Parts: sequence; structure tokens; C-alpha cells
Amino acid sequence: MGTIQRPSDYLSRNEIAEFRQLSAWRSTWLIVHCWASILLIWVLCSIWTNPLTIAVGVLLIGARQLGLEILTHDGAHFLLYKNHKLNDWVCEWILNRPLLGASVVPYRRYHLEHHRYTQQENDPDLPLSAPFPISRGSFWRKVVRDLSGQTGYKQRKALFGRVAESSTGGLSTRLLRGVKRFGPNFVINLVFFVGFAVSGHWYLYLLLWVLPSLTWYQLITRIRNIGEHGAVPDNNDRLRNTRTIHANWVARMFLAPYFVNYHLEHHLQVSCPCYTLKRMHKVLINKGYGPQMELKAGYMSMMQLATSG
Repeated sequence: MGTIQRPSDYLSRNEIAEFRQLSAWRSTWLIVHCWASILLIWVLCSIWTNPLTIAVGVLLIGARQLGLEILTHDGAHFLLYKNHKLNDWVCEWILNRPLLGASVVPYRRYHLEHHRYTQQENDPDLPLSAPFPISRGSFWRKVVRDLSGQTGYKQRKALFGRVAESSTGGLSTRLLRGVKRFGPNFVINLVFFVGFAVSGHWYLYLLLWVLPSLTWYQLITRIRNIGEHGAVPDNNDRLRNTRTIHANWVARMFLAPYFVNYHLEHHLQVSCPCYTLKRMHKVLINKGYGPQMELKAGYMSMMQLATSG
């Protein structure tokens, strides 16, 4: 596939080794940063509860929920910790189950197929990018569905449906399997709810955890998917079938946390943890690959391209 096939075509052996170095401390810091940000927003909104703080809180929490997913993505590549059991435990219990996720293993199997067949017929993620560019009207209808909670409700309904359909046996057996799958998620969320209730703001659990996951998280996940592979110029060139988008501090805070915007670099060398992708990007630019790479100056310019259909 494509013009450039191997990391060694554009990076030296020493550079590849450097970028592949895992740091348990850096992985732990990113996880702590994500959860500390969520807790800080909860505390501040509990102290200063008004429509403005709640609105900003929804956007920030939704972005951190995406952050949990991004860190899970690193875990799917075994890039959080060298100990694979620890890596997968953290993915499941610290990153996934506070929402409705569970084991990272099924996602890993699916996602590695995406890397193997990026933008090809066998790419399981191709339906996410193939329709682009689309019309602005079509995009804004999707925005309405995301921000109104329709997308989130549909996804959750499908998730519960899949779990129910995968269960066999009598009613008690099926209920037991459902409890096993979603029970831990419920307990973790019950702890969140009790924390808010003790502070005298039980309703903030709904506004600052459930609502962001049903609305803002859905929209920025869509934008992320579009940005990574939507309307790319060449499906067969590894420098041009995946996109990197420059993100300023505002975009990183509300839309693209934890280096998720450096997606081209991730596809070029999948064994690099997210915190080395920015350095890899600089090396590639300094080597003169910039004109050959699919880059966008920001998410606005990317969306203009993706909605030019």
C-alpha cells in the first residue's frame, strides 16, 4: 500500500527506538491528569453552581471523557504499561468502566484490523470516513443529533441490545450475565452519584457526567473520526490517508486532548505512545516531509474540507 511502507523510510533506527520508549510515569501522569481534571471541574461547579459554570463544565467533562477513550486507545496498543496485565486492567477499571465500557480486548482486535487495512476495503472503520466530503446541511443535522442526545441514546440502546442478544439460557441466566457486564459500571457510577449527593448537588451527576457523555462527547468523537481519515487525498499513501491537525490550547482543552491530533504519526509508527507523537511530528517536518503529509492548520479548516461536498 502506498508510497511509504516502513518507518525506516523516514525515521532512523535510533529515532524509532527513541519514540517507542514507554514511560510508566508519563502514562500514569496522563491518567491522573484526566481524572484530576474531572474531579476539579466537579468541585468547582459544586462551589459555583450556575448556568455558565455548568455549560463550560459539560464541554470540559465531555473532552475528558474523550481523553479516557484516547488513553484506552494507547492501551489497546499496549502503550500504557509494559506489563500487559496491568495495561489491560487499567484500561478496563480506570478508563472504561466509569462509563459503559469493559475489557479493552475486543476493541483491540477490531482496531488492529483498522491499522492493517487503513482506508482499504477491509478497513472496519472505512464507513466512518468513506462518505466524506458531505454537505454542510448533512453535517449540521448530525450535530443536532449529537447535541440533542439522539446519537448517545441510540448507541447505548444498541450496546444493551448486543449484550442481551449475546446471552443465552433462561431469564435468570441472562440477568446474571447482564449484571456481570454492567454491574461494575453501575457501582462506580453510584459512587459518583453518592459523592454529589453528599455535597448537596445530586443533580450534578446527571449534568456533569451523564449529559456530557450523551452530547458533547458524541460530537467531538464524530469530529475526531472525521479529522483522522475523512476526505483524505490518497487512500493508498500512508502519508496522505491519515491526517494530523494542529491544535492550539483551546482545541486541546475542549476537543483534542492527549495528542490525539497527531494521528498521521500514530499510523506511521503504531508502537509509539501518544506523548512521543509531537516529537515525531517535529522530526518529520524538519526532515522535509511536510509537503508530502496530510496536514491541516486547525479543526476549522479540516471541517471546511470535510463539508465541501
